[in-house]
Amino acid sequence: MNDATTDAGNGRTLPDRTGDGTRAVRAGLPEPVKHEPTLPGPVFAAHFHLPGDPTGPYTYGRDENPTWTLLEHAIAELEAPGQDGVEALVFASGMAAISSVLFSQLRAGDAVVLPDDGYQALPLVRAQLETYGIEVRTAPTGGDAQLEVLDGAKLLWIETPSNPGLDVCDVRRLADAAHAQGALVAVDNTLATPLGQRPLELGANFAVASGTKQLTGHGDVLLGYVTGRNAEAMAAVRRWRKIVGAIPGPMEAWLAHRSIATLQLRVDRQNTTALALAQALRERPEVTGLRYPGLPDDPSHKIASQQMRRYGCVVSFTLPTRAHADRFLDALRLVDDATSFGGVRSTAERRGRWGGDAVPEGFIRFSVGAEDPEDLVADVLRALTASAS
Repeated sequence: MNDATTDAGNGRTLPDRTGDGTRAVRAGLPEPVKHEPTLPGPVFAAHFHLPGDPTGPYTYGRDENPTWTLLEHAIAELEAPGQDGVEALVFASGMAAISSVLFSQLRAGDAVVLPDDGYQALPLVRAQLETYGIEVRTAPTGGDAQLEVLDGAKLLWIETPSNPGLDVCDVRRLADAAHAQGALVAVDNTLATPLGQRPLELGANFAVASGTKQLTGHGDVLLGYVTGRNAEAMAAVRRWRKIVGAIPGPMEAWLAHRSIATLQLRVDRQNTTALALAQALRERPEVTGLRYPGLPDDPSHKIASQQMRRYGCVVSFTLPTRAHADRFLDALRLVDDATSFGGVRSTAERRGRWGGDAVPEGFIRFSVGAEDPEDLVADVLRALTASAS
């Protein structure tokens, strides 16, 4: 590996061993131009000047946009620093990104393996795949159980840590087994973020994520992305984006790129606080089923510690009843009762209210924000006490 790599802006070089914070701040920036902004503003354009044959990079706004390009370069630099031939494509949402991989790579008669404990929209995806004549097999994330149903599959879809249960599987082990029989591997990296886990380095063909969550981190942008190094496979993903038109707006793309500059600061703060919260919850008798991969005694800690560099901002646990969980959420003062996760403001929800996850009625998915750790932990403990009766 060279001592320096070309940043995906326009020629700027970064040392291979650049720290996460430096890389996040610099990722995707173009070469400096006198009197121009460091990060150019969003380009609002449905079409571009195009005399003669369409030979340039920008022709029509559904296909390419300069603001997307800079963001895609930044994401590729984070997901696969120092690696050549890695491409990123941005989408209107995480589900658009997920769909682009599944529906661009699979055909009638193919088999795909999905987690049965993944994101709650996956059952909807399964139903749609099956209407197209694609065989869908499922298995839990924990214990690498997907290996048991892998034989003959065209694509293996991994979600680790799983949402909302926070189980972790061995990405490299699964990827090696899938590749040995010619299957592609996609990893949903939303919970981990590129600073917590790099699926492409672990053998995956695709790293997919919802940029709505911790990547952008402010709860104000819907975005998704796919990163991969196989040119043919990524061309199919790009073609699917063009056909479906699931593209982000230039303002959303610009906001996402701006937000990436603080990713390392946010992730480190949220990870530290998440561990502190998990440790505090472990002492509460009313809390059961506590999960956080960063806890040394968590069932997923061993494999997580081998393949993850940070453990994420989400902690899950269960309170005795639905009513108890609702009282707890009502009693919180520093935490919003909202879905999604990864934002700078802490959120929590009783996940069973959606009906799509196999969780107890009192199951809480808690997303740790950037509040002072002492304040947040104190608020949670106070709310637990207040909700006990």
